[in-house]
Amino acid sequence: MKPFVDIVSVFTDNADRVVDQLELLYDDSQYLKETIGNLIDKWLSAEDIAGKRILLKPNWVRHSIKEEDAICLRTHDSFLLAALEIILIKKPASVVIGDAPIQGADWDAIAPEPLVTTIKVLSQRFKIPVWIKDFRRTIFTPSANRPQIDRSSLDEYLIFDLGHESYLEPVSLVAPNPFRVTCYNPDRLAESHGPGVHKYCITKELFNADVVISLPKIKTHQKAGMTGALKNLVGLNGDKDYLPHHRIGGTKVGGDCYPGGNYLRYWAELAMDQANRHQGAWAYKLWQKLSSLLWRLTFPGAVHQMAAGWYGNDTTWRMVLDLNKIAMYGNAEGKMCSTPQRTIYSLCDGIIGGQGNGPLDPDPLPLGLVSFSNHPYMTDICMAVLMGFDIQKIPLLASAQELSNQQEVSLYLDNKPITLNTLNNFSIKTVPPAGWAEYLASS
Repeated sequence: MKPFVDIVSVFTDNADRVVDQLELLYDDSQYLKETIGNLIDKWLSAEDIAGKRILLKPNWVRHSIKEEDAICLRTHDSFLLAALEIILIKKPASVVIGDAPIQGADWDAIAPEPLVTTIKVLSQRFKIPVWIKDFRRTIFTPSANRPQIDRSSLDEYLIFDLGHESYLEPVSLVAPNPFRVTCYNPDRLAESHGPGVHKYCITKELFNADVVISLPKIKTHQKAGMTGALKNLVGLNGDKDYLPHHRIGGTKVGGDCYPGGNYLRYWAELAMDQANRHQGAWAYKLWQKLSSLLWRLTFPGAVHQMAAGWYGNDTTWRMVLDLNKIAMYGNAEGKMCSTPQRTIYSLCDGIIGGQGNGPLDPDPLPLGLVSFSNHPYMTDICMAVLMGFDIQKIPLLASAQELSNQQEVSLYLDNKPITLNTLNNFSIKTVPPAGWAEYLASS
């Protein structure tokens, strides 16, 4: 099948492209099923799904903290249920719905009883097994200081080593053990990533599936600029000890946590490393408080975040592309193949997206669209154009464009062929994360 991105707008005019109006669409199950069904039916026949094992990968990054999160933080429950029913109509052998949220996320709040019950009802109605799975191996809430590790056996995962083929390899030599991920022990991360070694902990559900359909929520992202089809596949990794998000230190010393160099900030990072080494022990909170104090003494600005949430983050985008490479070209033996091993479809929930402090604390963005695609790179480029972003200023998207240029991808908007220039006419002003705002606003 030729690469495509098929976008449908769900508003009739700009007067309807507002949060209050678009939010009502999530309550209209028939409209959602028709909209999603028309998109999927155009590209996937009953034969493409019948008898197949399906993996549905929603964006379930975290449970709701504020009221607006229900519409802009995760793939909306109604969107997921509509997509599931459309798939079940095509009579697959089974469906797995799964993700790996952040370690502090409350799974019962992400997949609450009403949602689980409705999924069970659909499973019984169509007589097709549907499983809901939490792919996380570790849970840890800093305030409680009680980590739960090895929740799932490693037998349920494939440790996939990209070695020298990793996008992280060029930045692996800057310092011993440079990689970090917030709230995780840096020593564990050093075991999985270093020169010539780049391991990921991939759920075997990816390799067991015949068809993979990702359901991203389109949002801004502190570390990657935006999150969509590409970033959503990070949730296939079940242990974040395998996920570099940034490199320790400022840019002057080869890190990418913040611009320049500052001894107090670096000492704050080292103190946080000590805290993460002592999770579950009394020393954890002591080191955490010291780290916070040192960081505050540096009078940090918008681009100074210990989690490296700024435009100079040069690590997260590499990790994201690594996982997409594995998802497309990796086989069940842990080897990279020269040809794609599976097609990754992306069904994007962009009815209401997220802007501002995404991906964990976004504000509603009235994007007003649903899209379906078999090309995650071009999907994210299209979504970024619709968000009004300069894709050349976002490393993940600039790299995606370079990879997309190797193929001709057909673009459609409301059943009409379009170009990226045409799509730009439908863009909406989007508030970027604080660490990106000034950079993206400059010419």
